[in-house]
Amino acid sequence: MKQSHKRWNNWLLVLAVVALAVTPLIFLRSAKFGGSDDQAQKAISQVKPGYQPWFQPLFEPPSSEIESFLFALQAALGAGVIGYAIGLYKGRSQQQRDNE
Repeated sequence: MKQSHKRWNNWLLVLAVVALAVTPLIFLRSAKFGGSDDQAQKAISQVKPGYQPWFQPLFEPPSSEIESFLFALQAALGAGVIGYAIGLYKGRSQQQRDNE
């Protein structure tokens, strides 16, 4: 397969991942996407009603949907960086073996 076809396929995959991430936010605007943070907060308030957090967040997203989206985006970017690094080092070691 030519290099340009591989590059085109990669961009299509990236576009599909972005579409899968954004589509629920567009079509399910009134849906509640609760997470483990909310459940933990409720459990803590039941166990110790007067509990005060140690610190406040630096940035508070406007809604839980945005918070979930940012968390998923952070996880995807981290996985992409790790995958790139693994591929880079594997490619370098393969090239080094081929040169020997």
